[in-house]
Amino acid sequence: MINVVRAELVKLKRASLSLSTLAAVLFITGLSTSLLFLLVDSPEGNGREGIRISRETLELPTGLSLSFSNAAGLLGIVALCIFAAQTAQEYTYGTLRNLLVRQPSRMKVLVGKLIAMKLFALVVVVSAGLVTFALSYLFAGVKDISTQSWGSADARANIVRTFINVTVATIGYGIFGMILGLLFRSPISAISIGVIWNLIVEGLLSIFVEDLAKYFPGQLLSTVALGGTEEISYQYALFTSYGFLAAGMIIVAILFKRRDVSN
Repeated sequence: MINVVRAELVKLKRASLSLSTLAAVLFITGLSTSLLFLLVDSPEGNGREGIRISRETLELPTGLSLSFSNAAGLLGIVALCIFAAQTAQEYTYGTLRNLLVRQPSRMKVLVGKLIAMKLFALVVVVSAGLVTFALSYLFAGVKDISTQSWGSADARANIVRTFINVTVATIGYGIFGMILGLLFRSPISAISIGVIWNLIVEGLLSIFVEDLAKYFPGQLLSTVALGGTEEISYQYALFTSYGFLAAGMIIVAILFKRRDVSN
C-alpha cells in the first residue's frame, strides 16, 4: 500500500497540478478574506449569503479564524474536483490496468490513492490557512480593526479547532468527489455533477425547503467547517455527513472491486 501512496503522490506533485491547485486555492481564500474585511461596513453584508459580520465580531478571539472557516466551502469544491479527477482519469487513460498489474489488490490501490489525496488536501488546507491568517492581520490594519484579542489563548485554541474542522470538511468533500469518480468513471461527469449538486441543487433546495439542509452531505460538511450552527449541531453534522460518505464509499468500493477496469 505504501508504494501505491508514493505512486499517487508522484502524480499529485506534478507542477501542472500542484502549483495550479495551490494558486487557485490561495486566490479564492485570499479573495474571501479580503472581502470579509474590506466590506465590513457595507450594509449589503460581507459574509456568506449576504450575512453582515460586524467589526465587533471580527475583534473577538474567533475573528482571526472566521475568514478561514468561511472559505471552507470553496476549499471543499477544489478538493472534490481533485479527488474526482484523479480517481476517474485512471479509467479514462486506461492506467488502472497497469496499476493492478503491479498491485493486484484493488482495495489496497483504492485505500492508497485515498491516503495520498488526503495528504495533498492537508497541504492545501495548511497553505490556505497561512495565507488567510496573514491577510486577516493585513486587512485588519487597513480597516482599523483591533487584533489585540487575536493573540490570546482562546484565539489560539479556536485556530486549532477551526483548522481541524476545515480539514475534516475539506477531506469530506474530497471523498464525495472520489465516490463520484468511481461511480461515473469520467472526470468531466464526476466533477460537473459534484459541483452542480453542491453549489446549485443543495444550495437552492436548502433555501426554499426548511430543514432540508440536515440531510445534504455538502451542507452538513459546511456546518462542520463552521463548528456547528444554531440550526444544526456540530456532532450531528459530523456523524451524519461522514455516515453518508461511508455508505457511499462502501458501495463504490464494491463496484470498484467487481467492475471491469476499463471505462
